[in-house]
Amino acid sequence: MNNTAIQISRELEKTQHEFWNISHQTAEFISMLIKISGVKNVLEIGTSNGYSALWIADALKESGCNGHLTTIEFYEKRQCIARENIEEAGLSDFVTFKQGKALDIIKNLDFVPDMIFIDANKSEYIQYFHTFKDKLPKGAIILADNVVSHAAKVADFLDEINNDKRYQSQVLDLPAGLLMALKLV
Repeated sequence: MNNTAIQISRELEKTQHEFWNISHQTAEFISMLIKISGVKNVLEIGTSNGYSALWIADALKESGCNGHLTTIEFYEKRQCIARENIEEAGLSDFVTFKQGKALDIIKNLDFVPDMIFIDANKSEYIQYFHTFKDKLPKGAIILADNVVSHAAKVADFLDEINNDKRYQSQVLDLPAGLLMALKLV
């Protein structure tokens, strides 16, 4: 990360509970995963103030894979904050912002992501999965935050993805619990 991005990420870490940001450890893991996997088209469902988008966009830039992040946020005010943070960090060329209801937006995407990061309305995780589970290519990665901290709200999603033989999944012992799933076929 450049010095400005590091400074912004540190400031955003102070607002973790207010904006429901992922933990620093989860951000580091996602960044590393992007760099080693070579993903190019990342979809983030739940931008909030842009903390995770900052890490994802920076990893896409550093990976040299000419990657791009499309990030969805329901609340206009939060998206404005995220946009300012991404612009200040010099990462605007790597991010497209979409504002509105995630389910409506993901049904009409004009690209197929090879990585999806879900950190939005927990009760909708199952609906997000239903929308894209058949469309993702082999090798696509799904990450879903809060699968331990909000286990009851995401139980149906976890049951379905764990029982879908096309996916291999594991809950990682990161703060709040991060599900990682790989599409096998």
